[in-house]
Amino acid sequence: MTTQSETEAPIQKSIGVEPPVLEVPRLAPQAGAARGWVGLALVIFATLAWSTGGVFITRILQSSTVAPMSLAFWRVLCTFLILLTAIAIVRPQLLRIARRDLVWLGLLGAVAMGIFQVLWITSVLANGLSVATVIQCNAPVIVTVLAWVFWKEPLTWRKWTAIAMAFAGTVLIARPAATGNVHITALGLALSLGAAIAYAAITLFTKKLTGNYGQWTILVYAFGFAALALLPFQFGRPLPSGVGSEALGAFVAFLLITTIGGYALYATALKSMQASVASIAAMSEVPFAAFWGYALLHERLDGTQIVGALVVIGGVLLLSVRQRGP
Repeated sequence: MTTQSETEAPIQKSIGVEPPVLEVPRLAPQAGAARGWVGLALVIFATLAWSTGGVFITRILQSSTVAPMSLAFWRVLCTFLILLTAIAIVRPQLLRIARRDLVWLGLLGAVAMGIFQVLWITSVLANGLSVATVIQCNAPVIVTVLAWVFWKEPLTWRKWTAIAMAFAGTVLIARPAATGNVHITALGLALSLGAAIAYAAITLFTKKLTGNYGQWTILVYAFGFAALALLPFQFGRPLPSGVGSEALGAFVAFLLITTIGGYALYATALKSMQASVASIAAMSEVPFAAFWGYALLHERLDGTQIVGALVVIGGVLLLSVRQRGP
């Protein structure tokens, strides 16, 4: 049985009159806003997990004889083995990847996660932590520019303002002026800029792969390639010894919370937000790390550093405010 509207539609078309179109409410903006908030929350939780790394690293190095370079290698290797074992038992199909994506996974692991570990540690040794941290703040700028080049992500005033606030806040927290006895050499500057580029590559390569694979597939291959990249730096080094229960417990937490938890949350967030926005929001790791240092490592923040933490948080909040339409 046909309705009156169904019988009238052919007649209206035959005399050149289009039938009326029912207006359907548009829900896309609200859905997009919800996904944006979820993505931002995931990045915040990821940076919260990452910020605990300094506490665990301090505990490990103070209660054992493990060298920092060896710690970086054992971190990525053990993470890879844990993820590989868990995925092989629970969902082995996640290990299937296309051959064409091996290049991107290799770049993510070897360049972004592996080489970054080496460049970051050596840049800290060459320039000091404050200077190395400030120079690495160029990573969001690199991500924003490259995301505009490769994915045509727009460069808005909101992004540039957030970048400026994140950079300024990090400078206030790191307080490079307090390290006046540190002299940056050409090699030290190259190491720090290389670390910033490698850090930016984590976001770019992960964003490239999230459309085809889940976060666990990306992470297991990334950490596998990272372990291969760091393996040559372990030649001639003795195996870890003198590791007590405190260092072992801190290392397990370092793997599960800082590494696996942080990277899994960040990779998931990139599915629902732009790479440039995620990289800027990740700057919230700075005030989180400052809090853990104050609460657990007895590091004291002065007024300037507190202002810097608030500026970084303000830059992250600026990204979450949607621009109103006409």
